[in-house]
Amino acid sequence: MKILDKHTWNRRSHFEFFNTFVDPYFGVTFSVDVTKAYEFSQENKVSFFVNYLHATMKAINEVENLKYRINDANEVVVFDTIHASPTILRPNKTFGFTFVNYDADIFKFQTNFLNEKERVFNSNELFPPLNTMDCVHCSTLPWINFTGHKEPFKGDKDSIPKLAFSKMEKIGSKREMQIAISVNHALVDGYHVGLFNEKLQFHLNK
Repeated sequence: MKILDKHTWNRRSHFEFFNTFVDPYFGVTFSVDVTKAYEFSQENKVSFFVNYLHATMKAINEVENLKYRINDANEVVVFDTIHASPTILRPNKTFGFTFVNYDADIFKFQTNFLNEKERVFNSNELFPPLNTMDCVHCSTLPWINFTGHKEPFKGDKDSIPKLAFSKMEKIGSKREMQIAISVNHALVDGYHVGLFNEKLQFHLNK
């Protein structure tokens, strides 16, 4: 982790402008082809959710601006690694927030996820024991093939990217799903979201 030197940052004026907004987030929704990712999951006994979440985290960690956060001192912090914080649905239909440590190895990542799933299933707590900024918040709506999505806004200063995953649909011989991403415009521009989109599709195709 390091503190970004805002004085030499080429986005300094952008940061100072959007950082004054009450709600500086913007969001987009786009479609991804998950055909190969689904086939990999079936062939390797890897949860499909874990698989596309892992591809998402690979892409997040390859876009530097998605690793930026604003701390309480209004400094821009650059984290070395970003982890996943997906919601997990319990059998009673409530959910818990999680903190899943990222690992480049998908099987180790799945183990980390399953450990968090077990913790959530055996708890009524909403928040995980570890709840830090070096993550992205993820929600899944597997019942809906949405084409737009809005995140709730608490009102506090926030800079963590938010993602939502839709229901998977089979279209001809392909399988597709929607990804919604919301980011703080003080840190992230449309270019960086486009780069994330490209990298995510690349990793889903592996």
